[in-house]
Amino acid sequence: MKKIIVIRHGKSSWNHGVADQFRPLKSIGLINTILVCKNFQKMSDISLKNVFTSPAKRALDTCNIFVDNFFLETHVEVQIVDDLYDFDGLKLLNFIKSLANNLESVFIFGHNNALNNFVNTYGNVYIENVPTSGLVVLEFDIDNWSNLKTGNTKLKLFPKSLK
Repeated sequence: MKKIIVIRHGKSSWNHGVADQFRPLKSIGLINTILVCKNFQKMSDISLKNVFTSPAKRALDTCNIFVDNFFLETHVEVQIVDDLYDFDGLKLLNFIKSLANNLESVFIFGHNNALNNFVNTYGNVYIENVPTSGLVVLEFDIDNWSNLKTGNTKLKLFPKSLK
């Protein structure tokens, strides 16, 4: 059994005159990420490990906020993966299918439309839009990531539903 926890980056700002990859989070992005993180921690027994993120500032910052607010007793190694700076989902899918099979659960911080396409292709619940700071847990009855097939959408955690 394998699990993927995907988290879309928090709300970011377009007001800084920087390239897309360097756009920072807005304060609401920080607030919503903490809200989702704390609720996920209460609702789930999934350990925060095997953490992968897009190198884009907004995704990396969302990841770091999540890690810093998960109240861990051990250090979490965050792996920055260039292929997760993806918007259509092909690189995301190839990355997931190439994961080491000893990883039972993974956290991926990334972008739409890649995340939306992934959860709707490989989950069993249609999600119109994974919102900023949104989290979705998918579970797969597989032993090898390369054999990825449709699984079960176990949890949708979106900031709007937590307020």
